[in-house]
Amino acid sequence: MLYTCTMAIGQRDSGPIDSSTSSLGAEHKPASPIDFRLDPASGVPTFLQLVHQVEHALRLGYLKPGDQLPKVRDVVASLAINPNTVSKAYRELENKGLIVGRPGQGTFILATLNPVVLPELTALRRSLHGWLAKADTAGLDESGIVALFASELRNFYERHNRSSGSTTSGESEDVA
Repeated sequence: MLYTCTMAIGQRDSGPIDSSTSSLGAEHKPASPIDFRLDPASGVPTFLQLVHQVEHALRLGYLKPGDQLPKVRDVVASLAINPNTVSKAYRELENKGLIVGRPGQGTFILATLNPVVLPELTALRRSLHGWLAKADTAGLDESGIVALFASELRNFYERHNRSSGSTTSGESEDVA
């Protein structure tokens, strides 16, 4: 299944992403490298959108061990969601061994997922950008592009699994 999610990633050494989102002016701490975004039309539960965004950022190398995730109250304030939703997402990530909560300090990245090597990632992004431009020129809107991509991704893994003799469905929780 293809999950749609968006996220904003800050520059690692450029300070806060947006100092106007600080809830306490006197307490100036660097912002988290990730700024969550929600897609209410995706049909994916909110907590899973947060989990997937962290996993995607780990896989793409945007988040690294030691990076701090936004505090629950900051995510609640920026997305207008229930604190239990954010806590559920963080609990899920903690159960997967990807993050750890430190009382009084925050929530930090503990482990990473198999990241794509940078030279490969750059070439893949360039190729994907060209494909997206062609799809746009052909008249596909965002939903059409997502549907086409999801269908081809599913077909690719079904063919791949048949040719390799695998009996799994090809669907993985790590598939972006």
